[in-house]
Amino acid sequence: MITAEGLKKTFGEVQAVKDVSFSAADGKVTALLGPNGAGKSTTLRILSTVLQPSEGRASVDGHDVLTAPLDVRRAIGVLPHNAGIYDRLTARENIRYYGELHQISKIELNRRMDELITVLEMEEFCDRRAAGFSQGQKIKVALARALIHHPKNVLLDEPTNGLDVMATRALREFIQHLKREGRCVLFSSHIMQEVANLCDDLVIIGHGEVMFEGTLDRLASRTQETDLEEAFIKVIGE
Repeated sequence: MITAEGLKKTFGEVQAVKDVSFSAADGKVTALLGPNGAGKSTTLRILSTVLQPSEGRASVDGHDVLTAPLDVRRAIGVLPHNAGIYDRLTARENIRYYGELHQISKIELNRRMDELITVLEMEEFCDRRAAGFSQGQKIKVALARALIHHPKNVLLDEPTNGLDVMATRALREFIQHLKREGRCVLFSSHIMQEVANLCDDLVIIGHGEVMFEGTLDRLASRTQETDLEEAFIKVIGE
């Protein structure tokens, strides 16, 4: 479970996050939705311990991002917006490297790699060097790398950005797979159809503040709009 309480983050005179509070539960997909510059990526970076909040608190499975960052990192798998992979390594070597950083035993690491390669359908390219991979193949490698230590919580920053239709469909199915395993999935997106198809709960951020938190049904009830895009515009415009 992921929780944020009164998060604020400033960069000089710029206040990227003003007041963000929400929770993301296990066994659910929670979407962070908002326009560019709303503070979504900054919030995810705070939750993944890349950035420290200027004010407020955040925790993952009870571990505070400020006082227990190593415990938080063990509990999360992160797919950042521009997830770079090592071009000179094969897909399998990229994944193995991160598994070794997490100090997973060789036998267990091989088992987990084989499992992820199968689930993500990476058999055809897992032993090729990453240079020349398609965007979809890169995303699969980065996702397998993020999940190699079997984290309970998964943070995805615009995971389908740049993917074609088939790769997007495969990723959506995998997110549902993570949900069925009881994991907490938190992802940001600009794509309304993606959010409508995947999410159980929704957090709308505008101007660095949470403007809505709840289910799609609750959003429809509040805005009197069944179309997510129209409901989103009403919330952001309020």
